[in-house]
Amino acid sequence: MTEQREFQAEVSRLLDIVANALYTEREIFLRELISNASDACDRLRYEAIAKPELAEGNSDFRITVAFDADARTVTVSDNGIGMTKDELIQNLGTIAHSGTRELVKQLNGDDKKNSNLIGQFGVGFYSAFMIADKVDVLSRRAGEKVAHVWSSDGRGSYTVDEALKDEPGTQITLHVKDDASEFLLEERLKHVIKKYSDHISFPIEMSGVVVNAASALWMRPKNEVTEEQYKEFYRSVSGGLQMDEPWMTLHWRAEGAIEYNNLLFIPSMKPFDLYDPRRQHGVKLYVRRVFITDGVEGLIPPFLRFMKGVVDSEDLPLNISREMLQANPVIAKMSGAITRKILSELEDKAKNDLKEFENFWALFGPVIKEGLYDAHAYREQLCRVARFYSSQGEGLVSLDEYVERMKDGQEHIYYLSAPTVEAARNSPQLEAFRAKGVEVLFMTDTIDEFWLPMQDSYKQKKLKSITRGSAELSKVKSGKDETTEEEKKTPEEKQAAQDATEKLIAALKDILKDEVKDVAVSERLVDSPVCLVAPENDVDIHMQRMLKKSQGYEGKHQHVLEINDKHPVIARLKTLAANDPKSTLLRETALLLLDQARIVEGEPLANPSEFVRRMNMAIEKGLVAS
Repeated sequence: MTEQREFQAEVSRLLDIVANALYTEREIFLRELISNASDACDRLRYEAIAKPELAEGNSDFRITVAFDADARTVTVSDNGIGMTKDELIQNLGTIAHSGTRELVKQLNGDDKKNSNLIGQFGVGFYSAFMIADKVDVLSRRAGEKVAHVWSSDGRGSYTVDEALKDEPGTQITLHVKDDASEFLLEERLKHVIKKYSDHISFPIEMSGVVVNAASALWMRPKNEVTEEQYKEFYRSVSGGLQMDEPWMTLHWRAEGAIEYNNLLFIPSMKPFDLYDPRRQHGVKLYVRRVFITDGVEGLIPPFLRFMKGVVDSEDLPLNISREMLQANPVIAKMSGAITRKILSELEDKAKNDLKEFENFWALFGPVIKEGLYDAHAYREQLCRVARFYSSQGEGLVSLDEYVERMKDGQEHIYYLSAPTVEAARNSPQLEAFRAKGVEVLFMTDTIDEFWLPMQDSYKQKKLKSITRGSAELSKVKSGKDETTEEEKKTPEEKQAAQDATEKLIAALKDILKDEVKDVAVSERLVDSPVCLVAPENDVDIHMQRMLKKSQGYEGKHQHVLEINDKHPVIARLKTLAANDPKSTLLRETALLLLDQARIVEGEPLANPSEFVRRMNMAIEKGLVAS
């Protein structure tokens, strides 16, 4: 009995988008259907390891492409796993992943500017409707005796009915539109298969002749694989989830105690779910050319979860369960070697083509740095790969480069945490470092606040935040004449200046006793009168702000207010403190300066109206004095 059903609203809309707006090359439909057929053969081959009866008499896996010019049909068949009635409905008539709903929301009418989004969601089957006004899917699940046929014109509904089929597998018949007659020509179909699907490891037959190379691409020597074949395999192994080209291709064979072949890719686009905690890596595991599973935990570390490709082991048992894979020592050994290989290639790329590497780092740098936090075994190599913006120049710098150009007497690798590179460059804490020519690394990723305390040092140089504790710049030699006005003073003059400073600090501590932890003379300020820093053993200021924003952290941290002893405003405050440490002007100016320092640090003001009042008062006095 024929059963008619309506598509989900999202599917109906998606069919229209795919058929009329997204793909600029209609020939891609054949690539998508052949990829699905290959996956179906892979799945049956794997299930037949535990249940040989599923593939009994049907183990010669193949994909067939046929056409009938008179009937105006193109047919793609496989003898893979097949589908039950429920699976036909679930896979072809409903949207199983919320991500596809998001896709529909993002695409409007015939607007093709978002066409690259289609690759982020597994909807390749629907590309059949680009060339067909009706699609029939005849399928019989391996192990089942009953077959079913799914039919639709792609306009809002579909039918499902029982049918006859001699062997398990799926047969998709496309009733070709009048304007797609080119796909009823044998040479045109062969050309598309060779272009997109030559790497498919199962034979693809047309008129009884195998059209593709029918060998696993990762098993071929590198010099026998073209760039175009790599690109198409990348798209295929991504399951239709990537429409970009690979940023880097890694193809090698590991030999020794364990042997395995690898064909891995780094994308040139960031996956939409890169920071989803449920995301798995995109590397498929094969054992002697038999697909076992994808996303196996322990094969690729989380900080490389953007990787795509295939690892094919010669040493794992074919009948290993997916649950036992993670505990298998072969997986751990392969993982270590694969990870080190990837990092080595990234290290070479950064050294030899920094401009291109910057594109990669902009996409995946924050993910790579997660390994500095939780992958101790790779930390040394990750430190060599990592790149940072700094106070010197516009490009990225490595830790090795930083250490090589450290100043004489400089004992620390200095860094500044900030929400953006621009905010870091404008930070007042940077002033004395810039004046002395001391380079400061900018840490602008959330993960930086977590790995830095664990790293502590690099090449015996301590990593030190310039917004926490003492700057320790006195030992650094800038190469300039550093004789200061202070050093030219007589002992009596120095003592008098010190007394004035101490009186001001005492007054400020009294005025700001409920607002700051301490007041001290700064060695990091040159142009600004004051700044805020965290005490030596406290949480970095930027980290405090992040915790409040992301986790509602309400811990109380009082900062240290540092004053620029040589700034004209501070000089005027010294006079006020010497004459009347309780004066209203001294108090108002101290509170105004504190609020200014808070604004620079991106902190909210407790009383904005009071800040405005004090600022207006200062402007008024300045205008009167002028």
